Amino acid sequence: MLQLLLVLLGRMRRGVPHVRGSGLPLMSLAVVVVGCASPSLLPDVQAVAIQDRDRALALHADAIHAAISQSGKMGALVFLDATDSHLVVLPGESPADAWARYRRVSMPPVLTFVHRADVPKAPETIPRSVLQQQAQLRDAWRRIEERLSIVQSELAESKREADASLTGARADMQAALSSLAEDLAAARKFMLQTAQLGSLDHELNVETETGLRTVATASQELSASSARLEEIMRELPERLAGQLKELANRLDTIQGKVSRLK
Repeated sequence: MLQLLLVLLGRMRRGVPHVRGSGLPLMSLAVVVVGCASPSLLPDVQAVAIQDRDRALALHADAIHAAISQSGKMGALVFLDATDSHLVVLPGESPADAWARYRRVSMPPVLTFVHRADVPKAPETIPRSVLQQQAQLRDAWRRIEERLSIVQSELAESKREADASLTGARADMQAALSSLAEDLAAARKFMLQTAQLGSLDHELNVETETGLRTVATASQELSASSARLEEIMRELPERLAGQLKELANRLDTIQGKVSRLK
């Protein structure tokens, strides 16, 4: 391990013709090797495997940072292909961004994210399962936002339809009341004329009273229908507000889970 670090530092001092910059690419990968030299709670076999992987990646420092520089990204996920051990560099602004760009590429269980040469950060070792979980959470969050947008559109459309229905019902009720008032006026006029003529008999009076009671009952029914419509319109905003509040609580819960996983 120490010999590998000395090799890396020696290359930085001597300078390599095809390496750009002041040696930061080699130094950033050398940090991984130094970190592996410290005591670890990992099993011996796993610790040796990690050390071997980091040594192998350190040998490709020039190629890794050349690929990152050409991509213009903040860094890249890097690993050696399991079939022929060739270097794979997946540039991205972050580990999650690189994973999202190349998620269809076959990757090992553990990856290393190497930062750009001018970024003073050590390489990060990231399990593939963590990147998968983050991607699943992002997809779930996107689907929730899409569903919320659809629900909001549906609620807005329902409110417009309810408003249109209420407006139409009010117009119909007003027309019915106007017609009823005209009928009552005509009935009163007819009764007055009949009384003046004195030609109506008792049976006609009974029928007229019955008709007036029917008209009064219809008027009461129309008034009751209007009251029910107004009550429904008063309750509609409360129901909509309750549904939106429930959706907001669910979004807050999911966002909290996303924040904890990050």
